[in-house]
Amino acid sequence: MNTLYYGDCLSVMQNMKMGSVDLVYLDPPFNSNRDYNAIYTDETGRPLPDQIEAFNDLWELSEERQRAIRMMPVLMRDYGVDDDIVEFWKIWMNALRNTQPRLLAYLSYMTERLLPLRSLLKPTGSIYLHCDPTASHYIKVMMDGIFGHANFRNEIYWYYYNKMHDSRKRLFPKATDSILFYVKDHKADFTFNQIKEYRDEPVRQLMRVKKDGKIVNARDADGRLMYQVKTDKTVDNVWRIPALVPASSERLGYPTQKPVKLLERIIEASSNPGDVVFDPFCGCATTIEAAHKLGREWIGIDIAIHAIKRVAKVRLEDRLGLKEGVDFKVEGVPHSLEGAQDLWERDKHHFQKWAIEQIDGFVTSRKTADGGIDGRLYFSLPDVKDLQSMVLEVKGGKNVNVNVVRDLRGVLERDQALMAGLIVMEDLGERKTRNFRQEMGEAGDLNVNGVQYPRMQMLTVPEILAGKRFLTPSVARGKVVTQPMLPLG
Repeated sequence: MNTLYYGDCLSVMQNMKMGSVDLVYLDPPFNSNRDYNAIYTDETGRPLPDQIEAFNDLWELSEERQRAIRMMPVLMRDYGVDDDIVEFWKIWMNALRNTQPRLLAYLSYMTERLLPLRSLLKPTGSIYLHCDPTASHYIKVMMDGIFGHANFRNEIYWYYYNKMHDSRKRLFPKATDSILFYVKDHKADFTFNQIKEYRDEPVRQLMRVKKDGKIVNARDADGRLMYQVKTDKTVDNVWRIPALVPASSERLGYPTQKPVKLLERIIEASSNPGDVVFDPFCGCATTIEAAHKLGREWIGIDIAIHAIKRVAKVRLEDRLGLKEGVDFKVEGVPHSLEGAQDLWERDKHHFQKWAIEQIDGFVTSRKTADGGIDGRLYFSLPDVKDLQSMVLEVKGGKNVNVNVVRDLRGVLERDQALMAGLIVMEDLGERKTRNFRQEMGEAGDLNVNGVQYPRMQMLTVPEILAGKRFLTPSVARGKVVTQPMLPLG
């Protein structure tokens, strides 16, 4: 069945069947200063202040990332990459470590995910990787090493001629993205359907024929040149497709949303009806919509719960009329305490991310001197320009004691946040809960227009799954919201 997966594609791909995919399209996060991984709802209409910082944290050479880089040669050999390429990787990575550490972090992240993608492709399969000039040349080198230079078909230039440009920059305005097109095996009968475009007006062209091994102009019996009228033309590697403008009916609010026409062209060219199309960074599901319209099966993965639960499902259900459980299924999203506990056991970091995003929070890796801040929940106050925040901490284990509350209270007092929220796996028992509430109560209340909001609050996973949320003030559409829809019990 067509499937949406919530999670890191690296983990999800480990459980997918090898040689099961006909076509891969991926539009991964570029190595830039914007958050391309997730879309976060902000009813105030103001930008979230930590988005840029949170994205940059992803490309830091953390201890975990450096460990992955050290293990990369072993991983590459396990996937059958030539030893010469592995040795080149070592030299290249050592050079980047001191000169461009963030780029190194990004490339190692991408390489980890490109390796299993090749294994998932059928022998007749193809992969299209969407990128921009920031790192496209580095990515192509890695694609050559993993997929083989002989399997490179094209670098496609998507020319979005209608995009607005900033004329203040001292450079030629950027109007193209690159799409790298590789096949699994150029010697196999890989799928490729030549794409034609219809002209606005017919064109009269000279006819050409092959004679004595050469291509020459065709002539009739009297030696006169022969012509033909062409109403179509073969699509080359420069694709003139407009970008989505803000007023486009396709727009879903996703920062890097691509037009359906772009994906339809890729899918038509390198797959046939009934084939499986796979997008490991599916975002707002443009690939899925195009695949469905063209009669293909599909698989999509995204690491953001907002993409899976809101944007992608809205697109599938509202725009395409598909029904979950009948036309597609969603995997990896906990719907019960048992599911949340299973996610905690499998991937503690991803459980933390799920819990924060489930209550509309924003995951951040920023730390304070007195402990970790796992995330923030933003809200606005009347007549206050900047967004305010509730700092969030997630504890999925069973051994949670009142010291956690005291530490979080210390973070609250020293951070610029007005509120703090603690998420725990399940009910702590009457006595412990009473102690927690008492400790939290000592932090006092936040008074907004006469409404009292506890500065420190706690939610359990069952409460979150039941729809309960932290009580925060908000200003939406110019109106002060003083009473939350779902009060805590």
